[in-house]
Amino acid sequence: MSYPRKGAKQISELANGLIDPVLARRAGINTALLGSWSEIAGEDFADCTRPEKIAWARGGDETGGFRPGVLTIACEGARALFLTHAQGELIQRINSFFGFSAVHQIRIVQKPVSQAVRRSRTPPPLKGEAARKLEGMMEGIENDKLRQAIERLGTAVMGKRGR
Repeated sequence: MSYPRKGAKQISELANGLIDPVLARRAGINTALLGSWSEIAGEDFADCTRPEKIAWARGGDETGGFRPGVLTIACEGARALFLTHAQGELIQRINSFFGFSAVHQIRIVQKPVSQAVRRSRTPPPLKGEAARKLEGMMEGIENDKLRQAIERLGTAVMGKRGR
């Protein structure tokens, strides 16, 4: 018997709800900025930069309004020089992401930016009984591209069952 899932939420929504307040308190940024950083920074700087924090100005300006903050960006080695030259464009992209003038200056800190290690997308080939079973399932398929696609899918699915 299945029950209706009223009010079901995705794990990412729950995690963002927990992480965003901590990031906002500690670094002045949110997970939306971190998740969209590769689009904001562009292909030239996405792989070698990472936003660290936004230092928001204390108080407001003379009229009591909002004052933009300073974004600290970690950048690897010599690419920091190129990032310095592209600061104006990057500030515009960041402010358009937020929808208001949130950042007026970028502070660049040279340090290693670790990227997540990507796992291989090709699963190891099947062996023994699983390979024979997959071959038997694909007997009637004549189109080569379709056969290759189904073989990749079958290898991935049947390979996970054995784990």
